[in-house]
Amino acid sequence: MSHVPRLRKKYQTEVLPALQEQFQYKSVMEVPRLEKICINQGVGRATQDKKLAENAVQELTLITGQRAVKTKAKKSVSNFKLREGMEIGARVTLRSAQMYEFLDRLISVALPRVRDFRGINDKSFDGRGNYSMGIKEQIVFPEIDLDKVSNITGMDITFVTTAKTDAEALALLKALGLPFKNQNPIIQNN
Repeated sequence: MSHVPRLRKKYQTEVLPALQEQFQYKSVMEVPRLEKICINQGVGRATQDKKLAENAVQELTLITGQRAVKTKAKKSVSNFKLREGMEIGARVTLRSAQMYEFLDRLISVALPRVRDFRGINDKSFDGRGNYSMGIKEQIVFPEIDLDKVSNITGMDITFVTTAKTDAEALALLKALGLPFKNQNPIIQNN
């Protein structure tokens, strides 16, 4: 039998029954689950130095354990000296086992290494059960060697869930172990 990530086991044994009871779901298939994690790293100075986009791909590949791809500009913006098709960042989408492994490392290793960390904001939901957060420095991940970092860049991490409301998604992510600032948030649905 292959390796099952720790957070996937936790989801199946603890989180799933707790959410089913909390939201009164009739079927196990109704319970929200984490579908994928999308990580995006934009490099603004890549217009002057083409190696920065390549460095972003290498760093994201190291952090996630999955090959990242370069992102290209969709439009030309003369004020930023940006032409359509220029490489300006990197992104990667994680699913199944790699997604749970990355989430585990994010919660237990990377977030505690953030300076003055007091929890993540619980207001960054999109209204459809997806959550986005930003990290200002890629060096909080232990996979990144500080000596080889030429410039500090941030990244956006989006958690895509099957939840229909923000309250369900918040309960899911909190049960998986994401450290939110406010422990008793009141989320109102429009």
